[in-house]
Amino acid sequence: MSLAVEETKEFGVKRAAFAATIGNMLEFYDFITYSFFAIQIGHTFFPTQGEYGSLMLSLATFGAGFVTRPIGGIVLGIYSDRVGRRPAMLLSFALMGSAILAISITPSYNTIGIAAPIIVIVARMLQGFALGGEVGPTTAYLLEIARPERRALVVSWQPTSQQIAATTGALVGFLLSRTMTPEALQSYGWRVAFLLGVVCLPFGFWMRRTLPETIPQDDSGARPTERSGHLTLAGRHVRLIVLALMILASGTISTYVTQYMTTYAQNTLHVAPSLAFATSLVSNGLGIAGALLGGWLADLVGRKPVMIYPQLVALALTYPIFLWIAGAPGAWSLLFGFGALSLIGSLPFTAFYATFTEALPQQIRGGVFATVYAVAIASFGGTAQLVVTWLLHVSGDPLAPAWYLLLAAVVGLIAMSLMPETAPMKVQAAAPTPRPSEANP
Repeated sequence: MSLAVEETKEFGVKRAAFAATIGNMLEFYDFITYSFFAIQIGHTFFPTQGEYGSLMLSLATFGAGFVTRPIGGIVLGIYSDRVGRRPAMLLSFALMGSAILAISITPSYNTIGIAAPIIVIVARMLQGFALGGEVGPTTAYLLEIARPERRALVVSWQPTSQQIAATTGALVGFLLSRTMTPEALQSYGWRVAFLLGVVCLPFGFWMRRTLPETIPQDDSGARPTERSGHLTLAGRHVRLIVLALMILASGTISTYVTQYMTTYAQNTLHVAPSLAFATSLVSNGLGIAGALLGGWLADLVGRKPVMIYPQLVALALTYPIFLWIAGAPGAWSLLFGFGALSLIGSLPFTAFYATFTEALPQQIRGGVFATVYAVAIASFGGTAQLVVTWLLHVSGDPLAPAWYLLLAAVVGLIAMSLMPETAPMKVQAAAPTPRPSEANP
């Protein structure tokens, strides 16, 4: 048995998974919280004569964080394959901490002028680089520490940690909106939300330093350096990579449109900020349950059924739920409507995370997953909220987000149906049984 496996058993799978995903959760909290306070940040750093212009500049800066995600995915993902998962995760975490601290303490545009938006844009790009290199190594690590029959459940802590981050951000936003005046929230309340993440960063960094490594070592204890090129090995999995891009594009649009619902509820439906944050809190909280349930089911019945059937249900429910919300915006429609979509919509993507990671060889697992994920996120996550805002502005139709979500869901469903089944129990069951003459020569 390898040293990495022995160390992981001694450390404990549950503890290792927690240590890996607590850092992941804190990074996503810092990144996602920006979208919850897009209006306040727009007023602070991008004052314009119109509300629409300020919001669009703020969302464009949110999107700037996606530009550097593919670079971070390539650099830190390959670094994790060659040097180790733990060093890559520690570096990503340190970069994210520096960026979020910069955003938290940067003075407003009215105080230091053009330097304010420049600092924020650079910090967002650094955040994007860090987060681009976070998901691949973390997901690969979770798969590598898990027993084969529990891989999907352990890997599910990757999307679950993202949902926890989003839920925590929504909870912080809800509490701040309930306890602060709109003026105080605009002035410094959003900075409080960011600084809460900064305070937790040292704990996450300390936890990650204790993780056992999963990259194999040679007899001398050094990691092997002679490896086939990433590009050559990745070229053997082009079909898988294309399908993964399609699924991640679908999931990314769904995720970031859902995160936009706080702004959508305030700007388009004109509900109170506290209800808007409560909507995000409930929907993301149900997303946590959905992500874990999806992992458990994917181990129980296989990956493909959990990808396909919930995606069909989400496709059928999206337009009716948006029609209900737009026609009767209130606590019932917002909380139950978006909550149902979040619960159902999170099920298939946990199964996908396990499928894609299992299908990749370990030598390129961190780099390919990180790069494909970051490219999909940069292309569709960074633009999702801008596209929705633009569609709402030019059409005046509050159902515009539904049409965008439906298109994404169809693309995802097609790709999911073409993905291979990688669940160990399914693969073993499908393997041909040796003939008696072959089994006992």
